[in-house]
Amino acid sequence: MKFSLLETVPIFNDLDEDALKRIGDIMQKRHYPKSKMVLMEEDEGDTLFIIDSGSVKITRISEDGREVILSILGEGEFFGEMAIFDGESRSANVVTLEDSEVFILKRADFLDLLEHYPRISICLLQELAGRLRKSDQLIESLSLGDAENRIALMLLRLAEERGMHKRGAVLIDNLPYQQDIANMAGTSRETVSRTLKLLEDKGHITKEGHRLTIVDYENFKKAFS
Repeated sequence: MKFSLLETVPIFNDLDEDALKRIGDIMQKRHYPKSKMVLMEEDEGDTLFIIDSGSVKITRISEDGREVILSILGEGEFFGEMAIFDGESRSANVVTLEDSEVFILKRADFLDLLEHYPRISICLLQELAGRLRKSDQLIESLSLGDAENRIALMLLRLAEERGMHKRGAVLIDNLPYQQDIANMAGTSRETVSRTLKLLEDKGHITKEGHRLTIVDYENFKKAFS
């Protein structure tokens, strides 16, 4: 199970079977129930987390006490890397969105892996650069767009990160709760509800429970990105 997971983790993509086995041997598994705080901002940290199953949200609390969701991560993705490198406290909170299983790597073990497998460092830089670009796009969308546009951009982001493409449409399974979408888009749950209904009435999306489909993905991108 560890081996099949590690093959999907971006920072380990280029490693051979022996290297993946070595990493698997030093990882430890942990279980977290839904809505469990995994990491808290400002806590000391020396652990890298890799999601085996489930999903988590990366959050910070604004000056007025509102939760702001920076990202949602799922199977094969990782978090906690910043404290690994600089030895400083955690920069954000991490909370499970559902029952989740994670593997952990301690700081000393991970730094040892970087020395033995320099390719991990290159892949890690590429992954962090991608995350930085997404953060820049998020900041721009929150500062410039109206509520409808911001929510549409969040749907595009979810489609990019976890959507299944089929014949021009994109299915987003296990759509986050409307309050979580609101916290990602910097708006209210009521505005998310109205906007999703509006997008559905316009034929941009269909929605059934926590399954949402962007009917024509390319046209949706042109309209809102």
